[in-house]
Amino acid sequence: MAKKDYYSILEVDKQADADTIKSAYRRLAKKYHPDLYATAEESKKKEAEEKFKEIKHAYEVLSDPQKKAAYDQFGSEDGPMSGAGGFDFSGFGGGGFGDIFSDIFSSFTGGSRRTTRARNGDDIEVTLNLTFKEACFGVKDKEVTFTRIEKCPTCNGTGAKDSSSIKTCPKCSGRGRVVYSQRTPFGMMQTERVCDECNGKGKVILDKCFDCKGAGLVRKKRVIKVNIPAGVDNGQMLTMRGEGSAAPSPQGERGNLILVFRVSPHPLFVREGTNLSFELPITIFQATLGAKIDIPTLDKPVTVEIPEGTQSGTVIRVKGKGAKSLRKDTYGDLFVKIIVEVPKLSGIRERSEFKEFAKKADKLKYEKIERFNKNLRNL
Repeated sequence: MAKKDYYSILEVDKQADADTIKSAYRRLAKKYHPDLYATAEESKKKEAEEKFKEIKHAYEVLSDPQKKAAYDQFGSEDGPMSGAGGFDFSGFGGGGFGDIFSDIFSSFTGGSRRTTRARNGDDIEVTLNLTFKEACFGVKDKEVTFTRIEKCPTCNGTGAKDSSSIKTCPKCSGRGRVVYSQRTPFGMMQTERVCDECNGKGKVILDKCFDCKGAGLVRKKRVIKVNIPAGVDNGQMLTMRGEGSAAPSPQGERGNLILVFRVSPHPLFVREGTNLSFELPITIFQATLGAKIDIPTLDKPVTVEIPEGTQSGTVIRVKGKGAKSLRKDTYGDLFVKIIVEVPKLSGIRERSEFKEFAKKADKLKYEKIERFNKNLRNL
């Protein structure tokens, strides 16, 4: 039996449809994607990796109709024999208990463990590196290089050397399914299965295409240009619909290309949502007397005023100079933290001059020092 509840892992109920399961997987995969924990503590990184693997495996089972059917009925994606206590039914040979059980199973599931529903192409996930500025302001025509499965251009996806190499399947007469009658413990039962001669296609290939070896699909390297919207952040995803791998069946749809953004850190700015911040070192004289200082932003410098008597740790807010919001035409703010730097004296003369200055400075008003000394005396 399965040791874990895959529905609970994906946070959906057992009646969830394929779209709900897929949506839940994408949400959780985004939350626990290893790229988001690249700089986290080792324990948190390992925990996220395990969670991501668990989520991925649960989705692989619940998104596959055959595995899901087996899991729903027997508690394991491996089917009814996964919990059979080590019994091996292979020794019964053709027409043995294993085949009988398979026939019974087929009668309950419409004739085959495999689904006849058209299979869509696989989604492709690509990590796209962005600079800090590209993420904040967006970028046009960003090149993305990846490999995907495409319809073979030589045979146009048929898998055949030419049109004369494609014939109607003689076993199913083009239906793609065949009917079997077999004696079971419950009497004669008639079941319908996918034709094993043509794999349900109704056609067989006599001479295969040289390039795709009869698969009808080939692997190709592609480069596309993508417009990245302003305001994306590290770990967020952008889905390019229909840019994934081609479907293995003509009725299926192409998969999607999922871009996962990895934003490079900035040497100066720190981002929190749409707000930016950085530390600005100033001299004790600028802090004491006040000053006007040009500071950097993501686009062009702006001038901020340092008030007279500014203390170290003071934060100055510059409105509208942060990153753009992803969903609104607004910008965050820039927060500048003032750090008052104490100079280091390099010689005897500087030290002597500074001592003379300090004697005069001792007569100045120091509110925090006076308050501390007063509290100390009260103790």
